[in-house]
Amino acid sequence: MTHWTAPASQGPIRATVRLPGSKSLSARALHLAAIASGPSRLHGVLDSRDTRLFAAGLEALGAVLSPVGRDPLSVTPLDGEREGSASIDCGLAGTVMRFLPPLAALSAAPARFDGDSAARERPLAPLLAALEDLGARISFEGAPGRLPFTIRGPLRVPECGWVEVDAGESSQFLSALLLTVPLLDAPLEVRAPGRLVSAPHIEMTVAALVRRGCRIERIAAEPHSAWRVEPGRPAPLDEVIEPDLSNAGPFLAAAMVCGGEVRIPDWPEATTQAGDAWRRILTAMGARCEREGAGLVLRGPEADALTGIDIDMSDIGELAPSLAAICACAKTPSRLRGIAHLRGHETDRLKALASGLRAAGARVVEHDDGLEIAPGPLKPAAHRAWGDHRMATFAAILGLRAPGTTLDDVAATSKTLPDFPELWRACVSSGRSA
Repeated sequence: MTHWTAPASQGPIRATVRLPGSKSLSARALHLAAIASGPSRLHGVLDSRDTRLFAAGLEALGAVLSPVGRDPLSVTPLDGEREGSASIDCGLAGTVMRFLPPLAALSAAPARFDGDSAARERPLAPLLAALEDLGARISFEGAPGRLPFTIRGPLRVPECGWVEVDAGESSQFLSALLLTVPLLDAPLEVRAPGRLVSAPHIEMTVAALVRRGCRIERIAAEPHSAWRVEPGRPAPLDEVIEPDLSNAGPFLAAAMVCGGEVRIPDWPEATTQAGDAWRRILTAMGARCEREGAGLVLRGPEADALTGIDIDMSDIGELAPSLAAICACAKTPSRLRGIAHLRGHETDRLKALASGLRAAGARVVEHDDGLEIAPGPLKPAAHRAWGDHRMATFAAILGLRAPGTTLDDVAATSKTLPDFPELWRACVSSGRSA
């Protein structure tokens, strides 16, 4: 495998970066369009490996979609009982392995789920246990609660009228249920006891349901969170997908680390995306963030003015890899807390981040739920992506300050940023004329 050499800083950044659609919003829009009461049209759907696998999974379950990458993308929903077995390739996509099993279990016909070798290590047990409580029958080929497995339904509302799911490891377990239970034939109370992680993603799911006319109400808050969902298919929509604000992180990081400014067009004024937190986080570290027209402009701090941060990231853990790289370039130490759930992502992100930061010259203390980062002079290192798109962009940010930094698999970024190498090269090289 040919390693990718990360471009080093050429001077203060002067870049405009137009981001593709949000992966999280694309998945929810596709899912709800596939169960809607009529055809939908979706504009700006992310064209990436994860989204293509998600679309292929929906087609295996009976929906009809125009090819991902065509804009707008049309979706004709599932119609009636599925006949025959289905086989769904999850790749390494959490949305596929978590959002689609409940949808598959609406039918008595079997559906087999499998994915990349690393996908067999990702946690699924809380979701699958909840589906069994709703009547699903699941046959595991290996470890219980893991891929590969075959699931069949039909799902039903239990006599008690409620189902419980532990969403402490992933908000996707809860979102997966909320997205599908409107198709059941009676109201259902979905309970999620304990602390929730990545709460903005749950809010995103609820907002997507409400926008399509579904009746869903939060009836209890933490530590005994619960939602009541009424039966009824979501309405079809002609919808525009917002740009992926989490993916703004590496490009905003370039201005933080190199100085200068980065513009992100079409930054929404109001959003449920976790990535909107970049504005307050980076402002606290020395940046200036301002809306200009329909976009956002971040102006990086002056030389030696980038400060560290102590932050609870339990709601916004997906931002941690980019933020960790920024912290390694700061002048004061940082503490990232509340992100134990990152150990169950594409890789154990906390372990991988600690290893990568140490290799680059930072001093790191790895805790059960986070990292303490003491910056030091950065040095080039040979980084691994671990098949994880966010670990790949983490290495790219470190490379700005450490010429000669390499990465074994820049193609991992195709999960959410198919054109990342070219976008990054253009962003970094914009410093040459600054």
